[in-house]
Order: sequence, then C-alpha cells, then structure tokens
Amino acid sequence: MALPDFLIIGAMKCGTSTLQAQLAHQPGVFMTTPKEPNYFSDDAVFAKGQAWYKALFAGAAPDDLKGEASTHYTKLPTYPETLDRMRSILTAPRLVYMIRDPMTRAVSHYIHGWSEGHFGDDATDAFHQAPEIAEYGCYGMQIAPFIDAYGSDRVLLTSLEQLNADPEAEFQRVGRFLGLPKAVEWIHELPAQNVSASRVRSLPLQGLLIDNPVATALRRALVPKSIRSRVRARRTLTERPEIPADLRARLESRFLEDRAQLAQQFPDHPALDLCYPFARP
Repeated sequence: MALPDFLIIGAMKCGTSTLQAQLAHQPGVFMTTPKEPNYFSDDAVFAKGQAWYKALFAGAAPDDLKGEASTHYTKLPTYPETLDRMRSILTAPRLVYMIRDPMTRAVSHYIHGWSEGHFGDDATDAFHQAPEIAEYGCYGMQIAPFIDAYGSDRVLLTSLEQLNADPEAEFQRVGRFLGLPKAVEWIHELPAQNVSASRVRSLPLQGLLIDNPVATALRRALVPKSIRSRVRARRTLTERPEIPADLRARLESRFLEDRAQLAQQFPDHPALDLCYPFARP
C-alpha cells in the first residue's frame, strides 16, 4: 500500500519547504509532488479519496521511505478534521514538527498573506483581523493532539534556529528519527525554499495575464527591463513590518503561555531557548 512513512506537519513559515527539499535529495527518500498535498486537512482535497492520495507515492522505490510535507496539518482551528482523518488510515506515522521564534514566524505569515493579497498594508490591522497569525505559532497547542493520538515517541520537534545553527547535526538527527539506514548529508548548494523576503505581491488576474508563457514573452519583448524592475520593486516588501510595542507585548505573553505547554511536551528541548528569546530575563 502506497502510504507515507512520515509527514512534516508544520509549522507554516518555519522552514518546512527547505527541510522537504533537503530530504527529497537524499537517497532512499521519496517526497511527494506537490510538496503540500494537504490531503487530511482540506475538504476539497480529502474528497478526492484515498486512491488519489496513494497515487502520490506510486513512484517510490520498494525500499524508499515515503513522506510528504503539509503545513495545513497544524493549523487549528482552521482545519479541525485533520487528525481524525489521518488516524483513519495512518496507524503509526513518524511526524516532524518544525518551529521557529513565534514572533518572527508571525511577521513572515503576514508577509506571505500580504503577497497573496489577503492582508492590507497595515500589519497591525492584519493581526487584529486574522487571529490565525498568532494561533499557528502556538506550537504547544497545535502539536498536543498529535502527541495524544500517536505518542511523543512518534513526534520529532525541530526548529529553523537549530537547522541554521548546525544544519549537518540537526539534519542527521532528523534522518535518525525517520529511520534512514545511512547518514543524511545536508546539501549546502541547495538554496533555502519559499523565503518571505523574496515575496512579491500578486496582482488581480495574475495567473491569466502575467504568469503564463505568452504574457511573459511579450512583457520581456515590449517592456524595458528597467521599467519591469521598478514595477516589481513597488510590489515587494523591502523591510519587515514593525510590530507596535503594545501588540508585541500581548503576543509575547500569549506565546510564553503556550511555551509552558511545549516545555511539558518536550522538556529541556533546545528550541525552548532558541525560539523564545523574549523568554529570557
């Protein structure tokens, strides 16, 4: 049966795309295309059925470890059916949960939403109108149901900070958790994936009028590069937005409460210090 051996289940904007790309380049590992099937979370995708999901892994070799990476799986309360659906067909998957400084993650989340036209230019207003920006960074709350369902030994907590500090050692820890027979090797030539700093705001009808070969060819032939560069610059965030002190204080207080839950789940984990600099006295 073509079902995954492991899943990278989030969190959003924490480096899961980079981790997925590194794993996809390792011998004996098969990762799905698309990177984020979101099968268990998204109603429309789940409606495609198990046969569709299993077909995503059909290209794996017999001895490959099969995996996928869907950050929607740890987006409560947006996708409440995820875990029940997962448990219905996956009895003991290995789960990798990747986090980062939740304040930094929240800003990256805002930039991501801004680039897709979901949020306006006022970051403070976006935080008030979209509570999920904070909720997706409450890591203890998000991972608790998976620990209850599968056990703490089936969940690996890692962080973008750990991968940045010592990519080889942390990547090897991931490989050992997944059960790879050979040590994995971090590929330094492989660029970081899906970086928010490079986000450009989408335009109305962008897919139809801009992101297609004919439009691209015409634009390059008829519009000077200097003009194209200026237009692109106007649609790019050149500086990360500043969070007002009062909003930052409220968010940090909430994240510290959640950190206490995460500390109970993963006592003495390095991420408790690395990802929460605002917890230090």
